[in-house]
Amino acid sequence: MALLQTNKDLISTGIKEFGVLLNQQVMPDSPISEEDMATVVDDWVNMYTNYYKQKVTGEQEEKDRALQELRQELTAMANPFLAKYRLFLKSL
Repeated sequence: MALLQTNKDLISTGIKEFGVLLNQQVMPDSPISEEDMATVVDDWVNMYTNYYKQKVTGEQEEKDRALQELRQELTAMANPFLAKYRLFLKSL
């Protein structure tokens, strides 16, 4: 079953906004550990998922699938950022 267009649009918006967030990040002068950065990024994913949880439409199954897809997309986007951060830490 395909996602409702409204939910597809919300997922697309969430992905774009999350991409902006990731692109705005600069490597800190006082870096945190790789594990702590992974926790921060996971918190960001949770924050976006919880925000969009209030906006998705349809039956509960539809909402759950839309949120699962959003979470998967955000996590996939976060992986290259975390890899970049890992390289930054190794360069110190």
